[in-house]
Amino acid sequence: MHKLECASMCTFGQNWHPSETVRLTARILAKQKTHPERTQSEKLLAVREFESHLDKLDNEKRELIQNDIAALHHFYSKHLDCPDNAALVVLFAQVNCNGFTIEDEELSHLGSAIFPDVALMNHSCCPNVIVTYKGTLAEVRAVREIEPGEEIFSSYIDLLYPTEDRNDRLRDSYFFSCDCRECTTKEKDKEKLEICKLNDPPSAETVKDMIKYARNVIEEFRRAKHYKSPSELLEICELSLDKMGAVFKDSNVYMLHMMYQAMGVCLYMQDWEGALCYGQKIIRPYSKHYPSYSLNVASMWLKLGRLYMTLKNRTAGVKALKRAIAIMEVAHGKDHPYISEIKKELEDH
Repeated sequence: MHKLECASMCTFGQNWHPSETVRLTARILAKQKTHPERTQSEKLLAVREFESHLDKLDNEKRELIQNDIAALHHFYSKHLDCPDNAALVVLFAQVNCNGFTIEDEELSHLGSAIFPDVALMNHSCCPNVIVTYKGTLAEVRAVREIEPGEEIFSSYIDLLYPTEDRNDRLRDSYFFSCDCRECTTKEKDKEKLEICKLNDPPSAETVKDMIKYARNVIEEFRRAKHYKSPSELLEICELSLDKMGAVFKDSNVYMLHMMYQAMGVCLYMQDWEGALCYGQKIIRPYSKHYPSYSLNVASMWLKLGRLYMTLKNRTAGVKALKRAIAIMEVAHGKDHPYISEIKKELEDH
């Protein structure tokens, strides 16, 4: 695999920029050629058996796949024998539906991978297991008691958002709607969409319009990250938070989303006090909205702990880091290198 990418990098130099999906697909093709038999990660399910949902792809998704195929040929054709276009369409569709995003202990993006046997698990917004990563391995751990014969469920998506948003994401990326207990009862939606308690409460129409605005600004920010400066991005966050704050409480998930983005921009700009301020507002609602042993909650405690330590508040830093460790010992396992690193941070301070 290293030789494949190294050869392509050497050919293109600074112009080598295939997407992660293209890189992952190239590695799959190379692996299938050198090891046509099933690999260790395909004991229960082979990559060739992945669901592609080809019949459900709209024109936009098909066009994106054709763009990926063109990039695959552009960057790898001299070093890789590719199947015909129809087979590549199927493979890219399979990768899009079954790939995993690899993240570090703070949930910063590291890369993409496939784990066929792990991909067998169905989705639930009330998962009973969490998937974490150790080197090139995916590890699955229970986060609550699982009865004999009970189905194993992981979560495919970020569970912060209300039912409608979660199912929009599931339909768009995985072509199904969830019928788990939380999606059926929508029992957390009221808290997730909490509005300000005012003498003159906002009308249902005002709330509906603000939810629409929130969804639009989230998408606007996602696009803006590719071309706007950090100060401009922070301004988008601050303006949107100011506008949404007239209707939504700080614990509303759309407020939390933009606070999280603002925190990330502050961290990038090394504005530690600003990042800490946002993180302190985020952590309690996160702990309420996310399931037990959520990696999102653990990563927020971890970020807060490191910020406190940087700002010489050791007491608060130790407390936050220990909260992160308590979650991560369940989700990652007590012997995971991330936990050893955090414990070393505690000793060094």
